[in-house]
Amino acid sequence: MNLSRRAFSKSLFLAGLGCAAGQWPARSSQAAAPKIEAGTGFIDVHTHIGTYTDPKKNLSVEGLLRWMDENEVEKAVVLPLTSPESTKYLQTTESALAAGKAYPDRLIPFCSVDPRTTHAGSVQSLVSMIQAWVDQGAKGFGEHKVGLNFDDPLMMRVYEACQEVGIPLLFHIDNIRGKDVPGLKRLENALKTFPELNFIGHGPGWWASISGGLDQKSLGGYPKTKVKPGGAIDDLMSRYPNIYGDLSAGSGANAISRDLAFGTEFLIRRQDRILFGTDYLAPGQNVPQFELFETLVLPDTVRSKICRENAIKLLKLS
Repeated sequence: MNLSRRAFSKSLFLAGLGCAAGQWPARSSQAAAPKIEAGTGFIDVHTHIGTYTDPKKNLSVEGLLRWMDENEVEKAVVLPLTSPESTKYLQTTESALAAGKAYPDRLIPFCSVDPRTTHAGSVQSLVSMIQAWVDQGAKGFGEHKVGLNFDDPLMMRVYEACQEVGIPLLFHIDNIRGKDVPGLKRLENALKTFPELNFIGHGPGWWASISGGLDQKSLGGYPKTKVKPGGAIDDLMSRYPNIYGDLSAGSGANAISRDLAFGTEFLIRRQDRILFGTDYLAPGQNVPQFELFETLVLPDTVRSKICRENAIKLLKLS
């Protein structure tokens, strides 16, 4: 039978407790959903507030909360964007922290600083800066979306500081920001150098690497062909326990939907290290993740892990 979205939220919570849950429901056509009960609904690890590229499409905190209510998103991570290559309009850590302070039961702030800024200074300068933000409520670092090679010494300094503070880092990889090569060798260098830092992968370069047989151009796009053996994501996840995947944006949805059979098997295989995310950043934005999850045939326990439990554990949410 079909369940309402509110009934699904309850079934998702019960699934997390090992109880039976029903089928994935059809999305509601209503403009708004009822208030979300605590312990139900999605936890979205990737949203933004403010302006991204279009000054006519500013996303306010209240606008984000309305969208969350409409889509049964119980909590959402708010990510700053602090590097000039990341956006036309920078989004500050202070704005994310203020949003989290205003709505502590709904919004989860992260922090970020461009590693090239002079005030970042040294590893210890970064540790002091990041720790101060953590003391104000930041639960992670990111979106780390910087126009340098992924393992540039300045980038590695950020990773070292995050490892010392003890928070995860959500990164973007493509051919412009967090630059890497086919096989993600620069990411691997960071993973093995900082084994106690949990990295969360996002972006075209990361998700294109679900497949083998890539060239450099592929790391900047959204391949539509069937997945080929030898993908770097599976390989890295098999060898490094400190790498996670964020399903947000067109890149995340495309990686799973381009080869739905492989994508489904991948989510089941990596169920403990995949996180639901949308990259919602502008009013009226299309978000393919909700439709994708209506299409996927997954065990209820896998859905529950991906949609909320993994985020709770990784971000140490109460």
